[in-house]
Amino acid sequence: METVPERLEPLREPVEVANLDLPAPAGAAVDDGVLPSPAGAPAVPGSRRRARSRTRGRRSVFAITRTELLWIGVVYLSTRVLLLLAAYLLSSFGHHNFLHELANWDGLWYRELANHGYPDYPSHLQTTLGFFPVFPIAIWTLEPLIALVTGHNAIWSATVSGVVISMAGGFVATVLLYRLATGWWNRDSARRATILFCLFPGSVVFSMVYSEGLLLPLAAGCLLALEHRRWLLAGILAGIGTAVQPTGLVLVVVCAVSAGLELRRRGWRPTSLAARRVLVAPLLSLTGIGAFALFLWAWTGTPFANYQAQHHGWGEKTNLLALVHLTRTLLDQISLAHPNDPTINLNLVVGLIGAFVLVGMLALVWRARRTIPVEAMVWTAGISFLALTSQYVPPNPRMLITAFPAVMVVAHYARGKWFTWLAWGNGILLVVLSVLTFYGVTLRP
Repeated sequence: METVPERLEPLREPVEVANLDLPAPAGAAVDDGVLPSPAGAPAVPGSRRRARSRTRGRRSVFAITRTELLWIGVVYLSTRVLLLLAAYLLSSFGHHNFLHELANWDGLWYRELANHGYPDYPSHLQTTLGFFPVFPIAIWTLEPLIALVTGHNAIWSATVSGVVISMAGGFVATVLLYRLATGWWNRDSARRATILFCLFPGSVVFSMVYSEGLLLPLAAGCLLALEHRRWLLAGILAGIGTAVQPTGLVLVVVCAVSAGLELRRRGWRPTSLAARRVLVAPLLSLTGIGAFALFLWAWTGTPFANYQAQHHGWGEKTNLLALVHLTRTLLDQISLAHPNDPTINLNLVVGLIGAFVLVGMLALVWRARRTIPVEAMVWTAGISFLALTSQYVPPNPRMLITAFPAVMVVAHYARGKWFTWLAWGNGILLVVLSVLTFYGVTLRP
């Protein structure tokens, strides 16, 4: 009997069937989105190019041209030079040296952790137990090389190592952000998103000893891998990310949601081989935080040593009324009842402004929901929830840039003169807020 494919005429172009959940023949390779050519049919124009792209598979996930890479490098490095120059000039007039400005605030704790490790007992005080291990491990790994080349002590080389890692990670994050924006929208939107990301005030962390330089490229890479259904790669990146900082735990939810939607779309049984491949991502995403908890259990006697240090030492907790508490605290500080002591915590001011900015950005994300993948929206929602409910870290620029899809969507909608004003405004804020951050006594990044 003559089969249906044998009666079909050769197709001129591959037929997109990404939304059709058709089961593949037994033993056949699954090629999502393209219907295979009939047996014996002549080669379809462009099919070899498509086939080469499919065979490259994992290498093509992060593909980008040299011209694009060069342009991104120029934009990114120019903003880093600006911030390093600001830090250097401040050190000339301030009370700290240049490297202290770059390792201020949490950077001091990361440097201490890289040089001396964790205490072997749980504590309710502020100790290095309050910080996750991957970033200080990276500093500890690079530090001997920096010390060998420069001949400086451990403190100096650890600071330089942290800045180098943050700057390199920030560049990788910028490249991946450009890649994501190109897939979501187009090249023009990707360029605007790249410029705004580099000028956004929160990008100061890429010039300091801060772990966002590792978390953001891992998160962006995980989102990109999930878009291409590279479950193993996504799980590995997410697993590392969950051991970088607490906000990285949102990647567990991202991988779980992505895997759940894929299983629902495909209708695969949980016991099938294909389903097991999908479940690799959420399972591997737990390895980082799991390994850290096991280490703390063996080292300090409790897997909750990090939580105890954060909750009691820094007063960090999740509070649904955190913004109300922030507002009340700020009003008490600017009260006329204490005219001789007008001390205002700028972190509260920036956090309250950041909350309004974040709500506006989330509204734009919802408006663009048809073009933004679910995984990116889950990441943005998770980071936003943590920022809006944090008792200690309000929606400051560092938290806003961590929710980078929200920054990207602003650049997507801002065009022409509106984007020009937006870029200049963010550039000015970046310099001003960085000055307050580097100076060391006013504003946390």
